[in-house]
Amino acid sequence: MGIIEWNSIVEALLFAAGDEGISLDQIAIVLEVDKTEAADILDELKNSYQIDSRGIHIVEIAGVFQLVTKKIHAPYLQKLVETPSMSALSQAALETLAIIAYKQPISRIEIEEVRGVKVDSPLHKLTTRALIKEVGRAETVGRAILYGTTKEFLDYFGLNSLEELPPLPSSNELDEEETDLFNLKYQERLGELNGDHQD
Repeated sequence: MGIIEWNSIVEALLFAAGDEGISLDQIAIVLEVDKTEAADILDELKNSYQIDSRGIHIVEIAGVFQLVTKKIHAPYLQKLVETPSMSALSQAALETLAIIAYKQPISRIEIEEVRGVKVDSPLHKLTTRALIKEVGRAETVGRAILYGTTKEFLDYFGLNSLEELPPLPSSNELDEEETDLFNLKYQERLGELNGDHQD
């Protein structure tokens, strides 16, 4: 076996962990090294991101490490999400957004229990679009991120508050009807955006 590229492996772990992040303990377990060695590898990777030519860096939030973009590039990222090609939300993203809107604060695992599939990609897109954000941490083992909607979400769907969301059935379960209401409102909004871009 050749030389193990620890930095490359940790970078891949951080990328795969996404918004949930990964703890030093988890890194040590995966790499099968002690925490001191894991910390050294992580520090070396952190330092490699310090040069100006890199667009991302590593941050520690609530005991977990995440890959994030540098704030200096925020204006360009904003332009990206505002382009017509980025306007469309997938069906998966819309369903995920509907679940968060009705059941917030809610963790990724809880969302996946409702949808029955992984939601890492929809969560990333919704966060990038500033339609959802981290609103806290669960008081459970692992301190999972809890998601909620943003002011941008209200503005996007033309709502003054969450109280204006259509009421859930008495069963308090999110069904296709509520998701369809989101789809209808979204299609109306998307049509408005496309009209703006064509003018």
